[in-house]
Amino acid sequence: MERMSFDLAQVPLRELNTFLHQEAAAKGVRQVAVTNPDGAHNIAVGLDCPVEVEVHGHAGYYAGGMNKTGTITIFGSAGTGVAENMMSGRVHVKGFASNGAGASMHGGLLVIDGDAGLRCGISLKGGDIVVGGSVGSFSAFMAQAGRMVICGDAGDALGDSLYEAVLYVKGHIKSLGADAQIEPMTEADYATVRELLDAAGMSHDPKDFKRVASARSLYHWNADADQEY
Repeated sequence: MERMSFDLAQVPLRELNTFLHQEAAAKGVRQVAVTNPDGAHNIAVGLDCPVEVEVHGHAGYYAGGMNKTGTITIFGSAGTGVAENMMSGRVHVKGFASNGAGASMHGGLLVIDGDAGLRCGISLKGGDIVVGGSVGSFSAFMAQAGRMVICGDAGDALGDSLYEAVLYVKGHIKSLGADAQIEPMTEADYATVRELLDAAGMSHDPKDFKRVASARSLYHWNADADQEY
């Protein structure tokens, strides 16, 4: 398996992304190491081939965004919008993730070993997110499909305007958003949490988690609700 390295202290980011988009698959390169990222934005965005990218350091905004079939591991923390609009593949942040992690994901797996900031999983449309730490307020806002496992705490308004996504939270939930509710865990839920924890390499007990899903009261307009739900 051929391996390439890019030192972003020596070459421009555009050279890395051009290689990933246009040359990696044709040259049979399956592993790419990125050193000295120094918080650069848009690292390894729009991948459309089964390449493994290792980012050795901190990444800026939108790292791994629009990923399709790639495997991206960030050995550091990530800025706003990591794995935004991911279609498939895997993005793994070994540190912390800033706001909007996994926003509008359609598929794949996003793993965050540390905490995630505000609006993690906002407008989630599919795929899975596993957070080893806590998430900030308004996480899973308008999440339409997919699953999230939160091994720490959740901030205010978790799951506000939730649709068909399902959230599993181990820690304390500061508050639930409109139309989100805690529901009983089933054996299928325990199996799902176990599956996702195993995929993320985490060893929590699924029986310590709570299920959060939609009460479905916002699915249809209710003129008598007077904007109160």
